Amino acid sequence: MSLAAIYEDMLTAVAAFGKTQTDMVYGEGPSGAPLMLIGEAPGAEETRLSRPFVGRAGKNLDEFLTAVSLERSDIYITNVVKFRPFKISAKGTLSNRPPEKDEISCMKPLLFREIEVVCPRIVVTLGNVPLKCLADISATIGVHHAAPMTARALSHKFMLFPLYHPASIIYNPSLRTVYDQDLVKLRRLLDTLQIM
Repeated sequence: MSLAAIYEDMLTAVAAFGKTQTDMVYGEGPSGAPLMLIGEAPGAEETRLSRPFVGRAGKNLDEFLTAVSLERSDIYITNVVKFRPFKISAKGTLSNRPPEKDEISCMKPLLFREIEVVCPRIVVTLGNVPLKCLADISATIGVHHAAPMTARALSHKFMLFPLYHPASIIYNPSLRTVYDQDLVKLRRLLDTLQIM
């Protein structure tokens, strides 16, 4: 199974939500990357450029990667939901919203196939949606951040490392210190496992 074939299946699956190829933002990075980052869904800028994490949160992510001596080009980056979930305000403007249960349920089996093909040793979840999707737990990121756990996607077993979403420090600057400490723990884990 190739990533291209999985992306085709994703496109077919999202037709149920009225989405087309122009709505899709697939994963980016090398197949076989030892480290995979998973967010919840693309935003407006990601959809416009058809790339994950290139908006405001992406700028924070790039800073975090630099802080722990990681190159974006060496990492596979994706989202649970591959299209932008949005709501329309009374004024007619679009704003992001969290993915709904049916959107996550539709994409979850395809995400698991994507993980199996990429075959990472560590998966870093960014925020609540990917954490709950992969770990099948009810507790939030506030309880589990920077606490590694073993997880599985189909036949592929990996270490899951939960982080807050990079956008969280935009809305809650007080999390910056916690995020920096969590990144140090991630770097230590990568060093211990001799990854990157």
